[in-house]
Amino acid sequence: MKKKLLIGFIVILIVLTCAVVLFYHKSAESTPEVTSEGAPSVESANPESAEQPQESTQPGETKMTTTNVKDTENFYGIEFTEDSEIFARIKGKSYKDDCTIPVSDLRYLHVLHVGFDGQTHEGEIICNKSIAEDLLEIFEALYEAEYPIEKIKLVDEYNAEDEASMADNNSSCFNFRFISHTTKVSNHGAGLAIDINPLYNPYVKTVDGALSIEPANGAPYVDRSADFPYKIDENDLAYQLFTAHGFTWGGAWTSSKDYQHFEK
Repeated sequence: MKKKLLIGFIVILIVLTCAVVLFYHKSAESTPEVTSEGAPSVESANPESAEQPQESTQPGETKMTTTNVKDTENFYGIEFTEDSEIFARIKGKSYKDDCTIPVSDLRYLHVLHVGFDGQTHEGEIICNKSIAEDLLEIFEALYEAEYPIEKIKLVDEYNAEDEASMADNNSSCFNFRFISHTTKVSNHGAGLAIDINPLYNPYVKTVDGALSIEPANGAPYVDRSADFPYKIDENDLAYQLFTAHGFTWGGAWTSSKDYQHFEK
């Protein structure tokens, strides 16, 4: 009798042990592999379940149709109205209350550029619709050639203060303002001119017998016979691309020199 009880106890113990082992084995299979930082490993992720980005349409914005731009996902233009978020960013800054240029004549551009750090950066430009595709094509070609441009931000990020934007070496286009030392609206005021790496390519003019340099911290780069990086001259790729698209270069002017400046 005692022998039968002992055998029965051993059988029950074996069954319980097998059940426990099976339970832990199933639990291990259902738990995802965890990295040392506590997150599921890349191997356990399902790429098909990841949400794919979709292009959104914002109120008051219509994407431009372009002809010769190849990478239209990164180099594109947007027509915008006064009801758009784009206009809200520039109203009262580059688009001042007395601006004479209709909003319908302006375009917002998104471009890529290679910064001075050698990395790819996103750039934003507001320009006149008549040069919008020119600029998209030019900046796409500059990017493909890895031409270095430090910053391409809307001048509105500097409260539309031109000197502050230039001093920070920001390349920009539209800003309703007058030509320095005149009462004439600048081509920037119509979105028909753009400045490239302005710190290294300053605007230089003699005013009342004194040399005016804009930006003021661009004084070390007034001597164009000197050799320094980011200098725009007739051998420069930006000069070649802009002039091929029908732009004129401020560095070729006689009464003043605007080495950063291209207009059409």
